Amino acid sequence: MSAGQSLFPISLSPVFLLLLFLLLLPAADSIGVNYGTMGDNLPPPAAVAQFIKEKTVIDRIKIFDVNPDILRAFAGTGILVTVTVPNGEILPLTDPGYARQWVADKIKPFYPATKINIIAVGNEVLHWGTPEMQNNLVAAMRTLYGALIQSGINNIKVSSPHSLGIMLRSDPPSMGRFRPGWDVGILAPMLKFLRETKGPFMVNPYPYFGYSPKNADLALFRPNRGYVDRFTKRTYGNMFDMLLDAVFMAMRRLGYADVEIVAAETGWASAGETYEPKCTVENAASYNGGLMRKYAAGAGTPLMPRARIETYIFALFNENQKPGSTAERNFGLFRPDFSPVYSIGIMKGQPVPALPRLRPRPQPRPKPQPRPRPGGTSKFCVPKPNANDGQLQANINYVCSQGVDCHPIKPGGSCFNPNNVRAHATYVMNAFYQTKGRHDFQCDFSGTATIASSIPQGNGTCKYLTAIKA
Repeated sequence: MSAGQSLFPISLSPVFLLLLFLLLLPAADSIGVNYGTMGDNLPPPAAVAQFIKEKTVIDRIKIFDVNPDILRAFAGTGILVTVTVPNGEILPLTDPGYARQWVADKIKPFYPATKINIIAVGNEVLHWGTPEMQNNLVAAMRTLYGALIQSGINNIKVSSPHSLGIMLRSDPPSMGRFRPGWDVGILAPMLKFLRETKGPFMVNPYPYFGYSPKNADLALFRPNRGYVDRFTKRTYGNMFDMLLDAVFMAMRRLGYADVEIVAAETGWASAGETYEPKCTVENAASYNGGLMRKYAAGAGTPLMPRARIETYIFALFNENQKPGSTAERNFGLFRPDFSPVYSIGIMKGQPVPALPRLRPRPQPRPKPQPRPRPGGTSKFCVPKPNANDGQLQANINYVCSQGVDCHPIKPGGSCFNPNNVRAHATYVMNAFYQTKGRHDFQCDFSGTATIASSIPQGNGTCKYLTAIKA
């Protein structure tokens, strides 16, 4: 090129330069959502797919089944779809023939027109599944993955989402570790499989369950002075990062720090019962808005600073047929008519404000928790007033299958009387909460339980546990 020759053969107008500049800007940041369908007033899947593609920055969804109507609706949209194998199909999927037929029936008719990218085998199986399901989970994942490969599909990952009930300890984050037994018996083999197949480790971090008025700003992404991990000296500005780093450290202890982590489910209810004061539009907008700001900023966590955590907000819609308290039916970003419950920048064209700055302040070392002892004053897990006998009996069955001592509620036991479902559930739900880690998310029971400062006294001989095992 000769001196003075223009780089462009034509003169460029200011308007053209502005358009070129806009085209070179990064695309709007996107985020995933959980698309639940437990409502009798929800729009048809085709309308949902069109709305998500044309009106929002959402570029991926996670569904809780393999709904063919939804898979057909999202064909050609370019939106990534995670599908879920029901917990009840985990055992059959260990059979290679069944797994091949499952892929032929559930996946091949829709893929690749629908961009299915992950198959989640079960949902929170270690939290809610039977011991048989838990022990066969990794085998089912391996068999299903093999069936995909044999069918000529090698771009779909296989994983399984976990509640943070898998954690023995998560505070401080640097001391995060998985529960003994599950750690080497189930989670290490699963992480080995995920490393081999380059699949993600899916967890459901919910600061919602750990909320208290004292940690409200930390839980809700509001400006705060930060939480300092006394071992790593890293400062945390939000509880979401704390939970993810605790999981990371638990994986690191097993030798699998290189496996990608996906936040498969997290969110906040915008309405609740009178005993759920944390469930407000303001709090939901603050938390989910914080997730959007974090994602848009490309921010990792203190222990994973370069990680861009793939995140799925729970949920797309308010679902009016979900069981449990009012909160369970009000996790949606949108109402069934597509109107936003609140604004967080998820609609195209809406700005996403920057994350707030931190003013770090060292935190005092927490006092060690006492060993379990009967009586005393502490936090207890009790049934909610609106929990029915069917729900409470299901809680009893679950707790007694998880290694909790249920002899006190059996005939002749110290807590058998009064002999009714609510009294028995009160004892065992609290025993589960106290002995399994005493995290607030251990007192959820599908929305049928709550934390209380006192517990109903029974027949005088029944003593309720308080405090976690040291």
